[in-house]
Amino acid sequence: MAKTFDSLLASIERRESGWLQIRERLARDARDVTHPTITISREFGCEGHPLAQRLKALLDETSTEPWHIFDKALVEKVAEDENLSRHFLSRLGDESHAGDVLRTQFGFLTHDDAFATVLRHLVGIARTGCAIIVGRGGAVACQALPNCFHFRLVGSPAFRAATLARRQGMPLVEAEELVKVQSKLREKFVSDHLRADITLPMWYDAVFNNERQDVETIARACHLMITSRWQDKTFFRHPAL
Repeated sequence: MAKTFDSLLASIERRESGWLQIRERLARDARDVTHPTITISREFGCEGHPLAQRLKALLDETSTEPWHIFDKALVEKVAEDENLSRHFLSRLGDESHAGDVLRTQFGFLTHDDAFATVLRHLVGIARTGCAIIVGRGGAVACQALPNCFHFRLVGSPAFRAATLARRQGMPLVEAEELVKVQSKLREKFVSDHLRADITLPMWYDAVFNNERQDVETIARACHLMITSRWQDKTFFRHPAL
């Protein structure tokens, strides 16, 4: 059965509350440390959110700090909520520095002030670390940040439609049309705002065929890459299995 708007809103509120509690605790630690961040890009219909959830479970188990998932809804809520935005900027990042990262990477970024605000917060979230960012052009926007790992999921239109129909509880014919329309819109959105082609492999540490590899296999591959490449080995309790 497809999720209702009310259930999605409740989920956002719970995740926002959990994230703020984690950040409050970490803010009390005065150490100047950097933690890794992950961005997940996916062709519309691929299992980006299930991958994020499985990666979070693996990383929570093996890292010394908790992780949090940021999708479109939560990133935009952080950027749009004045009180939450002020809290975020005062404790977790410097908005001007985030803007500098974006300007350095792209020059004049976007004519859309609202999306530019979202991107500044997204970069701030990424700089903080222990974040799994799903979508919003995260791989492109955070390309200049050395603490980020970028992954992308791809699959055939038939696979993506079938996966979407199963996960959202909708008729296959409706899912097929949605995949066709949203795939073009998503690529155009990032192209218009970030002046980049998100389908190019140059943006990613690894691109996975979601049709040939399941979420568990991909999550463990990503986890191994992160734990083996992250320089601060004390951040992980034990190596990836």
